[in-house]
Amino acid sequence: MGTDTLHSDAAGGADEAAERRREQRGWYFYDWACSVYSTSVLTVFLGPYLTSVAESAADADGYVHPLGIPVRAGSFFAYSVSLSVIVAVLVMPLVGAAADRSGRKKPLLAAAAYTGAAATTGMFFLDGDRYLLGGLLLVVANAAQSVAMMLYNSFLPQIAPPEERDAVSSRGWAFGYAAGSLVLVVNLVLYTGHESFGLSESAAVRICLASAGLWWGAFALIPLRRLRDRRAPAREVSLPGFRQLAATVRDMRRRPLTLSFLLAYLVYNDGIQTVISQASVYGSEELGLGQSTLIVAVLLVQILAVAGALALGRLARAYGAKRTILGSLVAWTVTLAAGYFLPAGAPVWFFALAAGIGLVLGGSQALSRSLFSHLVPPGKEAEYFSAYELSDRGMSWLGPLLFGLTYQLTGSYRDAIISLVAFFVIGFVLLARVPVARAIGDAGNPVPERI
Repeated sequence: MGTDTLHSDAAGGADEAAERRREQRGWYFYDWACSVYSTSVLTVFLGPYLTSVAESAADADGYVHPLGIPVRAGSFFAYSVSLSVIVAVLVMPLVGAAADRSGRKKPLLAAAAYTGAAATTGMFFLDGDRYLLGGLLLVVANAAQSVAMMLYNSFLPQIAPPEERDAVSSRGWAFGYAAGSLVLVVNLVLYTGHESFGLSESAAVRICLASAGLWWGAFALIPLRRLRDRRAPAREVSLPGFRQLAATVRDMRRRPLTLSFLLAYLVYNDGIQTVISQASVYGSEELGLGQSTLIVAVLLVQILAVAGALALGRLARAYGAKRTILGSLVAWTVTLAAGYFLPAGAPVWFFALAAGIGLVLGGSQALSRSLFSHLVPPGKEAEYFSAYELSDRGMSWLGPLLFGLTYQLTGSYRDAIISLVAFFVIGFVLLARVPVARAIGDAGNPVPERI
């Protein structure tokens, strides 16, 4: 009888492990599905194209007039991105609270993912002077992407035990960067050779935009088939919307160490996001590099971020996530310092800078996500990850402001890029001061052997 029981327990454990791995593999594929939007649409094609559409609709003074408001055509894309962040900040707490109350994250993830995919696919119709359509689709797609990522991230504590979380998070980021690289290569072939395909430049860009939406929608089916909802824990009170957000903030204040990590993440992630968004400006304006060089650099970042995410995931297994993140912040600082001295008109050195960014980019983001997952109280995953996503999406404004002010005061993009070192130094100090093991215990979670 005892032997049969042992065999039964072993078989049950094996089945549970197999089911967990199946869910994890499905989870990776959401990054594979949606990262193409971030790479091809937001980073490469939509900004210049939507700006050109707005310029074709502008009056003689270079203004468009959405809802009667005069807006410079060159600013329309940036304003649309900002509006999408505001919409995401308003929606994420509502969806996060609903997900945790009901335990039904998967239908909400499906709704957000397919809203974003449909809006992105609709960008195929963005031609002529339809700048308002482009702005609307961008706001919907970007806000939906933020909401979906919040729900996607909140699955991590449920599908991976503490000892697996760093590796699982790193593989997810690696899948995303791999997909972004693959589709960007295809897009660039289509875009650069559009005449040989019998397409206008505008048609080629619109196909690239729409293909990202189709890719997003097609591959989102895999995680939606494999992930499963968990029964929601009993909650003392069911609060709607922002009352729930206020309750989440109050709950987080009772866990000051979790808030301390979130503050450190907010600071150094602001630096990361600013480097991503401003590196091309630095390359074009300060170093005098052409668009083709900048696109190749973006592709290089994507490819090396796959290797970087996996490599830092392995380092985390040996040294712990906190130490590995701290090491990556040192690497960010060294990379920016090297970037300050890059010679103008030398693409090979800019590619070296892109390589340095790629190697630390995926790993620092992946391990930050997995480390935060240990600090989330059970049953409050979506609520806490909405705060995490708000820090990521809604608070990354100080870095661009510092970059812009430094350039305005000095007239030098070199001074502007080196000013961002402050975010990595301050983030390093704040993270180093967080007693991570105690923070995990305070959240009610088991403390991994190495963290």
